[in-house]
Amino acid sequence: MSVKDELQKAHNQLDKFRHKLTAAKRAEQLDVIAQIEREMKKLTAKINTLKSKQSKQLSAKGETITSMKFHRALTKEEQADMGKLKKSVKGLVVVHPMTALGRELGLEVATGYAPKKF
Repeated sequence: MSVKDELQKAHNQLDKFRHKLTAAKRAEQLDVIAQIEREMKKLTAKINTLKSKQSKQLSAKGETITSMKFHRALTKEEQADMGKLKKSVKGLVVVHPMTALGRELGLEVATGYAPKKF
């Protein structure tokens, strides 16, 4: 299971616990409330570790991409015909600014990274 899937699963479980906690508080079940709060703390800690793991993976991927020798912003025409561009440039990696990797790299426009000039 990928980190992203594990993170989503953990968030879903946390949401279920929040709903259970609300119901237990209405029913004034103190022992159930305490147990749910303990489980929520464990889950929150797990979420934090998964987020840090995801961030490290993203940083590592960003480093490998930025270490490529050549990069430049892509024109609208190149973006429109991405298949043709990828066939003509071997090893091309395109990063869009709205993706997590694009935000990590601080991109403003879609940028292509390649080992050779294109």
